[in-house]
Amino acid sequence: MLRRRVLLGLLVIINLVLLIRLGLSGQGFFGYWELDEKVQDLELKIEAADNRTLELSREIRRLKTDRAYQEKVIRSRMNYVKENEVLYIFPQSGEAKTQGAGADAKQD
Repeated sequence: MLRRRVLLGLLVIINLVLLIRLGLSGQGFFGYWELDEKVQDLELKIEAADNRTLELSREIRRLKTDRAYQEKVIRSRMNYVKENEVLYIFPQSGEAKTQGAGADAKQD
């Protein structure tokens, strides 16, 4: 009878220790939830990267085939002008304060 109680008590203690370990360890419930959140975050990042890749593929395809789009991109990004055109570049709000009169002389 005493043996049974001691054995039962020992088994209860072991079960409690295992349950506590299961809940609090890095491989337990909380660890699983944390890893699940990381997986969801990484899946969102992958989806965003896939979308960006798709956008870039479309732009590449359009740059290869659409002459009007090529011209638009070149003119807007590289400030190219056609013959007999004048390009005006206005400084950003922060640049105007720092450049001063020396910058005007360089542009002329």
